[in-house]
Amino acid sequence: MRIGALKLKAQLFCGDEPAIGPGKADLLEAIDRMGSISAAGRALGMSYRRTWLLVDSMNRCFVDRLVETQAGGGEGRGARLTDAGRDVLARYRALEARLAAAVETDLAEMAKLLRQVPLDER
Repeated sequence: MRIGALKLKAQLFCGDEPAIGPGKADLLEAIDRMGSISAAGRALGMSYRRTWLLVDSMNRCFVDRLVETQAGGGEGRGARLTDAGRDVLARYRALEARLAAAVETDLAEMAKLLRQVPLDER
């Protein structure tokens, strides 16, 4: 979430691996909307490989799979969020909103201290 010139990014880790953050949450939303991991990746400007690696990471980090897949095209094929996937996504977005609200004043005050662009090198 971006407030003025400052950006707050919430990430939850599973060991040393990011289990979910803003990019993975965006990917879950795109999968839900598109019904396909590859189509979601294209919509977000991600490579096919990167998209699949992110989904695999999420599925390995959470107790229950967040995304289920059915190979091939056609009716009932593609990808969908599981109930756990919808729950994790909703909780993550709620966490982002609460964090933004909690630091809104502090970030606004900090933003007043920033230049619009850095000074030229001397």
